[in-house]
Amino acid sequence: MILKFKNFYPNIHQSVFIAEGSKIIGHVNIDSGSSIWFNAVIRGDVASIKIGKNTNIQDNSTIHVARALYDKNGKEISPKIDCNIGDGVTIGHNCVIHACEISNNVLVGMGSVIMDGAKINENSIIAANSLITKNKTFPPNSLIQGSPAKFIRELSENEIQAIKEQALEYCLVMKNYIE
Repeated sequence: MILKFKNFYPNIHQSVFIAEGSKIIGHVNIDSGSSIWFNAVIRGDVASIKIGKNTNIQDNSTIHVARALYDKNGKEISPKIDCNIGDGVTIGHNCVIHACEISNNVLVGMGSVIMDGAKINENSIIAANSLITKNKTFPPNSLIQGSPAKFIRELSENEIQAIKEQALEYCLVMKNYIE
């Protein structure tokens, strides 16, 4: 289901696969070759969401943003935060991705949560069931694990290549569904 919110209607490249039960709402941009799997929710209502090329958002994952917060006098105390997800990213099943930045070539393991203002740099793996706390930043090429998540070690070239292959594999699976 693709829904308008206020004046924003999702901008989805024609090649994107959207599985049944998924919901894409509001100020959302999804680039070519990406796939949104069963029952995923991508809700760009109070800020925007950008999803890059050849990225897959797997079943039951939620992508959302943060609204601006104001004090009782109307002064902004926290700005709205968009959610930006790069190219070749795999978001595993049942993840919550909230108002953060995920660079290119990242694997987010099943059941992980990434909170407001966090930044995951390129060529990184977040282990399953990890919790990335608010405003946490990790360097490129990181293995990230735990709750709260910590940098474990730098990834090998083989592991970085495996992240790329995982994203490309989902492009092939998507083509099978389209056919």
